[in-house]
Amino acid sequence: MATLEKKIPKDIPPQEQSKQPGIEAEMTPEPVYDNGKPGLGRLQDKVAVITGGDSGIGRAVAISFAKEGANVVIAYLDEHEDAKKTADEIRKYGKEALLIATDISVEKNCEDIVKQSVDKFKRIDILVNNAAIQFEQNKIEDISAEQVQKTFATNIFSQFYLTRFAVPHMQKGSVVINTASVTAFKGNPALMDYSSTKGAIIAFTRSLSQSLVERGIRVNAVAPGPVWTPLIPASFDAEKVDTFGENIPMGRPAQPVEISGCYVFLASEESAFITGQTLHPNGGSIVNT
Repeated sequence: MATLEKKIPKDIPPQEQSKQPGIEAEMTPEPVYDNGKPGLGRLQDKVAVITGGDSGIGRAVAISFAKEGANVVIAYLDEHEDAKKTADEIRKYGKEALLIATDISVEKNCEDIVKQSVDKFKRIDILVNNAAIQFEQNKIEDISAEQVQKTFATNIFSQFYLTRFAVPHMQKGSVVINTASVTAFKGNPALMDYSSTKGAIIAFTRSLSQSLVERGIRVNAVAPGPVWTPLIPASFDAEKVDTFGENIPMGRPAQPVEISGCYVFLASEESAFITGQTLHPNGGSIVNT
């Protein structure tokens, strides 16, 4: 633990980016995505598909999975430099990485992600629906129908699409993990449409778990609190980034590596008797589940 603690930055300077979902290579300090410890082989020879796997939580999950023995498919929008770096890290651990640049808000693109994954690896063992976007507005009058449609299409519709196409290629023992958020339970007045999609993800997770349990496929969610990812400087102004995460009990945002262990646990046999549930790595916020 001491080694990881030394990697956690004490301060995050003011900064902002102009485009969603953000570029990790432009962040200062760089998010911590690897704890430097070896894996335990818990996902040996598994095939994982991760949306938003190029950066942030997705990158940390992709690398953690590779360390545990999995080959990884990374679906991302257009952050090619970030994606290449993540793929290089995966290959460093002796595993294969397939990069797919696409817009997951489009149903046909989700079908193509699954097709390319199955063509390459013949199956899917783990699906991580992780990619998301968010836009800050403090008044509902300022939220356009176009923005709502874009946020829902990216954050929740894509999870329906990908899961529907992936499940026929998933065997008994496979896993679906959906990234939700603490905002699903607490709300956020500046992220109304985003929070709504995250609440929908919790309902989707619970419903899907009941649908797939007889087929031996487990479905769970992770609902992080504030995490230092590219989405933050891409969503908020520099002043808010400077104080991001300070209002939670632990007093700081998490680093992606502090979240990725939840995904490893849910993807592995260690959680074989868990489905329809949500893990809450949120820095101490108490939520009603």
